[in-house]
Amino acid sequence: MNATTQTIATQPDASTTLTGAEVLMKVLVDQGVEVVFGYPGGAVLPIYDALFQQDRIRHILVRHEQAAVHAAEAYARSTGRVGVVLVTSGPGATNAVTGLLDALMDSVPVVCLTGQVPVSLIGNDAFQEADTTGITRPATKYNYLVKRPEELAPVVNEAFEIARSGRPGPVVVDLPKNITVGPAPYAPPSRTPRASYQPRTEPDRKAVARAVAAMKSAKRPLFYVGGGVINAGKEACADLTRLIHMTGFPCTATLMGLGAFPGSDKQFLGMLGMHGTYEANLATHDCDVLIALGSRFDDRVTGRVDAFSPHSFKIHADIDPSQINKIIRVDVPIVGDAGRIIAMMIEEWEAQTAKPDAKALETWWSRIKAWKALDCLRFTQDQSPDAIIKPQQAIKRIYELAVETGRETFVSTEVGQHQMWAAQFFKFESPNHWLTSGGLGTMGYGLPAAVGAQVAHPDALVIDISGEASALMNIQELGTIAQYRLPVKIFLINNHYMGMVRQWQELLHGSRYSESYSDALPDFVKLADSFHAKGFRATKMSELDDTIRAALEYDGAAVIDICVAEGENCFPMIPSGAAHNEMILGPEQEQQGAEITDEGKMLV
Repeated sequence: MNATTQTIATQPDASTTLTGAEVLMKVLVDQGVEVVFGYPGGAVLPIYDALFQQDRIRHILVRHEQAAVHAAEAYARSTGRVGVVLVTSGPGATNAVTGLLDALMDSVPVVCLTGQVPVSLIGNDAFQEADTTGITRPATKYNYLVKRPEELAPVVNEAFEIARSGRPGPVVVDLPKNITVGPAPYAPPSRTPRASYQPRTEPDRKAVARAVAAMKSAKRPLFYVGGGVINAGKEACADLTRLIHMTGFPCTATLMGLGAFPGSDKQFLGMLGMHGTYEANLATHDCDVLIALGSRFDDRVTGRVDAFSPHSFKIHADIDPSQINKIIRVDVPIVGDAGRIIAMMIEEWEAQTAKPDAKALETWWSRIKAWKALDCLRFTQDQSPDAIIKPQQAIKRIYELAVETGRETFVSTEVGQHQMWAAQFFKFESPNHWLTSGGLGTMGYGLPAAVGAQVAHPDALVIDISGEASALMNIQELGTIAQYRLPVKIFLINNHYMGMVRQWQELLHGSRYSESYSDALPDFVKLADSFHAKGFRATKMSELDDTIRAALEYDGAAVIDICVAEGENCFPMIPSGAAHNEMILGPEQEQQGAEITDEGKMLV
């Protein structure tokens, strides 16, 4: 360790002079940062030089800035910590925008450090200049342009606090090169909160008491759980499980909420929404008290807003007050941290003397069990050795064989049919193990997300469930996987189509498959080999299980090309613009898609 490294690693005294880049390193260490995902360039070379001269923070070199943000997102979501990104100015920053918006939509805490031209050149169309704060304003929770050296340390510390507190989200700190090259004062993290930013975490006891009173009087109750509960932490999820068991109520979850409540629990109805289970959607439609925790009533959940859970008394608990009554009018709004709200609900449930209507609840469960008996996720797989593999069968077996390994498993996905099937067939027993793009629906998310999860959990089994089209969005990250020897398993559900696009074209546009078929795909086995990974392929049923097992047992990175039926659609499905009780359960009802109105088509 050289003298410079020692200076960075220890608290400087008043006489110590540090560059802005060195101050930045110290602040990152203060914030507990261990990993940064990034890509160098001219405007951030001073920062990379400071990174080189220290040994506290690990840098992961991605192959594209979008991938850096997705990797940081998965790192954050799988650990509960803030993900950190470092990119250069201009195209480096603009390449990160998709990832930033993805993190904003899904409430993921990320701090993105962007290089910028010197302050004196801002506005002069300098080389690799972009108005980063202007461009990222709608894609971030907050952003900063540091113009003075004394602002550097306080701003970066504040960025971390804003990213992780309240409703989490991405924060950009734009760093002109003169700030990182020149001297800057170091300041430790301040405990003084920003006057203009004080998110409310403690819920109103009276509102919680009113909610619990409604819950106790319910005859057809339902918990509707979103990603906000997972963001509240593992204790919040444990308390949620306790609360649901105390009440005896059924529970459904959004795509982002999977894992907040154990997926195999008898009270769990599966995911709700467009491709949710029949029982979850019918329960949502017919319930008389809906308890929404850490969810935002997005359009993929609600379907037709005016027909969403039409007869229920609605309780909505969320840390973001702007989400309450934004889409669905509710009867009891509760603003606060989901963990505190759940803990207070437990207290109130135990304190209030009223008894739930046990007979009504029993009748409600009987209805739900009848819906479950329909087995809405059923599919028919020809078991003959040469049979074509159904995509559902592939994903179901990936899940079952991964469970057989007994290893802690993290699952990322791309976006499309395979994402929905993974949500349907995987059962997540604990939070932070399901990594997917919900709000933005970003193709290309899954592969770099697997990078972030594997970096965070080097001994875990990390699986990316992907489509062949989505995988090609960020396929260059196989280079990152190779460089850092990450044993990621990438399962390609290869149907030669942009599957969900093809499905919508079939159901909504008269089977006119406009530009959704991939005429020229790479040989993924050879592609894997070229990136120093091992390639596998399964083309028929007799190969499926052995191929999956071999890939899971392989001790390095693997790309598994599973060739599946091309025309399979993802069911059940709420047609666009329909209500929860108007589901298409299978191919025999596909004609309903042709009946969707123009207004419904607008909602796809």
